[in-house]
Amino acid sequence: MAGETFPFTSSTLRSLRLQREWLEWEDRRRAVARQCRRRRSPSRPPTRLTRLTRPRRTCRDPVVHNALFSGDLQQVQSLFQDEEAANLIVETVSNQLAWSAEQGFWVMTPKTKQTAPLTIAAARGYTDCARHLIRQGAELDSRIGGRAALHEACSGAQSDCVQLLLTFGAKANVLSEEGTAPLHFCTVPESLQCARLLLEAGATVNLAARESEVTPLHVAAARGLEAHVALYLDHGADVGLRTSQGETALNAACAAAPGPGCGLQHEAVARRLLAAGADARAAGRKRHTPLHNACANGCGGLAELLLRHGARAGVPNGAGHTPMDCALQAAQDVPNCEPEVLFAALLDYGAPPVRPEMLKLCASFPRALEVLLNAYPCVPSCDSWVEAVLPERWQEHEAFYRSAQCMVNQPRQLQHLARLAVRAQLSGRCRQAALQLLLPPLLRGYLLLRVEGRIL
Repeated sequence: MAGETFPFTSSTLRSLRLQREWLEWEDRRRAVARQCRRRRSPSRPPTRLTRLTRPRRTCRDPVVHNALFSGDLQQVQSLFQDEEAANLIVETVSNQLAWSAEQGFWVMTPKTKQTAPLTIAAARGYTDCARHLIRQGAELDSRIGGRAALHEACSGAQSDCVQLLLTFGAKANVLSEEGTAPLHFCTVPESLQCARLLLEAGATVNLAARESEVTPLHVAAARGLEAHVALYLDHGADVGLRTSQGETALNAACAAAPGPGCGLQHEAVARRLLAAGADARAAGRKRHTPLHNACANGCGGLAELLLRHGARAGVPNGAGHTPMDCALQAAQDVPNCEPEVLFAALLDYGAPPVRPEMLKLCASFPRALEVLLNAYPCVPSCDSWVEAVLPERWQEHEAFYRSAQCMVNQPRQLQHLARLAVRAQLSGRCRQAALQLLLPPLLRGYLLLRVEGRIL
């Protein structure tokens, strides 16, 4: 057995090394504490208590700043040689633009920020500097400036520093002054390992922020971090928890989706949340549902996913706006939007046709306008939308616009009326039924309002 060896991964070796260092540090601390107890007289207050009650020193020395912010280990070792130095307050002053009401314009105003040496080192991933400061007695959970070192390490996705801090006893659930935990600061894909380490160290996955009541799952969903969401769900994250505004994690994911073509990550997050039991109909305090948010952002794929999981296409929010109203507004506000995809999905799942006066909002999108016009048994008056068509659009798609004008208040083809009758019979199950029925592809596409480039 003496000649045998066991293979270890690099992460395992690093964990063993950190554990050994922590044990050595703990032995030295206990030895010093025993010596202090022997020398202490009954009338003298405890040395440790005196240090804790003594006001911290504030430092603005550029040499100290340079050493900490550049991660110069030799300088840090030279400057921080005792507990008092390791726990001093580092103060920085920077000029920032601020609005001056008296002068009526923006002015450069000095702003002072305070932090701790360990927080600076952890935020920038200077593991050796952080280890030295901890050995000198730096307080692991100090919140100078509002955040502890663990918050900043997670914010910067510095997993080595997170592991170092946790190994030496940092609290995995330490709260910032705003009431947020380190898990709330895992906001980029690279911070996944930080989140794993925190959960392994006992971080509470459903811990809500003090005022906003946002959980780590809300944060990950809003950022489109599918791997984080999967990790939190595996550790028991509750998809039904709501923020102070009544928003679930699914609401957060749909509200933050950046738009068509860019919201695939948020769509993947929504798919995981729905698979875990999230309610597609859950509305916030303003009765704004995930579907309202998806339509307002022009995300057709996300909207269809929600509709397949039971979202209601015609429900209004607190302001009286339906998802279709949000989709109409997105046609104007969201670049590269494909509103015809949204409109077809909403109509297939039971949304009523839009009011004729609202057609002007998508008049310059001929494909979208065709989908909406084909939801009527008779093309309504075009006076409300013809003037809204951009001249270059009219010139490019004149054949379509002329066909729509010619069919105003005219009888539609019997084939179209039969399509509407079938759709009315299927109601909100039109999309699912069309895919299940044994129909030729051309007939199925016609039933689902396929764009043809003309109105007949």
